Amino acid sequence: MRNSIAIAITIFAMVRAEGSPPAQNRSSSRADWVRTHRLQHPDVYSDENVYEDATLSVPDLIRKYGYPSEIHHVTTRDNYILEMHRIPHGRDNNDDPNALRPVVFIMHGLISSSADFIIMGPERSIGYILAEKGYDVWLGNARGNYYSRAHTRYDPNRSSKFWNFSWDEIGNHDISAMVDYVLATTGQLALHYIGHSQGTTSFLVLTSLRPKYNDKFKSVHLMAPVAYMENFPSEELANYARLSTTIANIGKFVGVGETFAKETVFTFNDKGEILCIDDNSFINFCRWLIPEPFSAKNLAEFPIEMLPVILGHTPAGSALKQFAHYGQIINSKTFRRWSYTTRLQNLLAYGSFRTPFYNVNNVRADVTLYYSVTDSVASEQDVLALAASLQKGKARRVQFDNFTHFDFAWGVRAKKLVYDYILDGISEYERTK
Repeated sequence: MRNSIAIAITIFAMVRAEGSPPAQNRSSSRADWVRTHRLQHPDVYSDENVYEDATLSVPDLIRKYGYPSEIHHVTTRDNYILEMHRIPHGRDNNDDPNALRPVVFIMHGLISSSADFIIMGPERSIGYILAEKGYDVWLGNARGNYYSRAHTRYDPNRSSKFWNFSWDEIGNHDISAMVDYVLATTGQLALHYIGHSQGTTSFLVLTSLRPKYNDKFKSVHLMAPVAYMENFPSEELANYARLSTTIANIGKFVGVGETFAKETVFTFNDKGEILCIDDNSFINFCRWLIPEPFSAKNLAEFPIEMLPVILGHTPAGSALKQFAHYGQIINSKTFRRWSYTTRLQNLLAYGSFRTPFYNVNNVRADVTLYYSVTDSVASEQDVLALAASLQKGKARRVQFDNFTHFDFAWGVRAKKLVYDYILDGISEYERTK
């Protein structure tokens, strides 16, 4: 049954994606939706912050909590326009706007956005925590998500060509462009990098394909790293993976390239209530659904009171090809580039009939992998194998056996179990270099 749910949600997202509203209208429509729902169910929004935090944009949310907020736009070499969000200094500590600070660049996972690193509030979100500790924090947004749906030539609402990308392009083009922009803007030579899920994959893509970029990273911290998938833990997602390339090809044929766009997944029941939002019989189902199948069966760590806020910002949109590329990795059990339908297409793209592997031995940056034994995407065996393949790879196991894939971003104890160790690694570098 869970397989059917996962596939049904994905197909539903695909169908809605074709007719989803233009980007400029989405913010207002989401706000109207939450505003109406708030009037119907005031008990869910008894805390005014829940209502506001579910509807505000990331820059506005940062400002709401008293932090400085900047918006920056970066154009990639293949003409995608990306939006970055910056917290240049702290609110309560390290608040001198003229001080030179070490830079930390944070990159989100699949179907997510920069919101992941600030929506849990100043006490629990790594974006705010880093700013208070004296760092210049930059939050990236990959092509195709809510904040980066722009191109100099293609309209994401009208052209399927806009959606012809996977996380290969996100690593090769997006991460490189954002890193270069951040370093040029701050006048620094290198930065610290934090990635979650797909944000780990895209980092490994960049530093494997373009090794010179290793020199631009002081330290690298990859949470729930996804690259080697030979021992993929989730049978449910493995079943989906077998269909992923077919689904992507069908989407391309009918002109649908986007999936999990904002406002396309969670819907109304027959009572007019919002699934996964209302405090009714569906809330326990949704509490189960959100962690699964992307994480494990732990519910105690999931902040159910924050669910309206999380769903106000997630999903944030992605390309079908991103999912399909992960499907290819799962099916082939190899970390390699996008495999085209024909050998001739591979030859034209790569100069070889065979799909090239990502050579992670090229990754010479100082990398720490943070993993959990109950992550349903990144298995312990695969993470340890990845660490051994990197020139300076280390693995740190989360000391809590029910920590999940999403808990790295939203877990109630993520600061204690993960972020504090990342802060130690970054500060150790700054003290000794």
